[in-house]
Amino acid sequence: MALTREQMAQRVARELQDGFYVNLGIGIPTLVANYVPEGMEVMLQSENGLLGMGQYPTEDELDADMINAGKQTVTARIGASIFDSAASFAMIRGGHIDLTVLGAFEVDVHGNIASWMVPGKLVKGMGGAMDLVAGAENIIVTMTHASKDGESKLLDWCSLPLTGAGCIKRVLTDLAYLEIAEGAFVLKERAPGVSVEEIVSKTAGRLIVPEYVPEMQL
Repeated sequence: MALTREQMAQRVARELQDGFYVNLGIGIPTLVANYVPEGMEVMLQSENGLLGMGQYPTEDELDADMINAGKQTVTARIGASIFDSAASFAMIRGGHIDLTVLGAFEVDVHGNIASWMVPGKLVKGMGGAMDLVAGAENIIVTMTHASKDGESKLLDWCSLPLTGAGCIKRVLTDLAYLEIAEGAFVLKERAPGVSVEEIVSKTAGRLIVPEYVPEMQL
């Protein structure tokens, strides 16, 4: 059975480490804030100028002026800092982010990512994604494995305009966790109840399947 958005965020949260500065992109990545392991010190950064982002607010905590990059209301944890976009992107471009979690439309076996433009739809711009993939060494992409029409999003070559080239090494989809190496996706984990055969059938790009593929632990 495919992972829910919340379960995908839970799996990404397993990659967090004590002391990390983490940027969470728009969409599924923002949910990671709700699953930081108890007792772990992690500072979550939102590119619109917030360092120390907390969980989504309850009704009592709601503050319409406290938003993340996706314009969702958030909370600020004790010790948080609020600053302008120049300072925010200085952090990103200066390599001060330990982990970046991004959504995407497509990823290919060469580590290319397309995450900002859908042909025929109004596009406001690339946003901060280009800076994030250029300024971070440690990136996890979270997305559905296939489109609503069943078309694979894991390709030999991205068909959409690129956000970044050769920068992605890890991908978490609703079906699997994969790493990119030597021009291929390498299947590392499968979602609980999802067969290897289903993953193979929905992966258009070159895929390496080890002899044993464990089920994902959430």
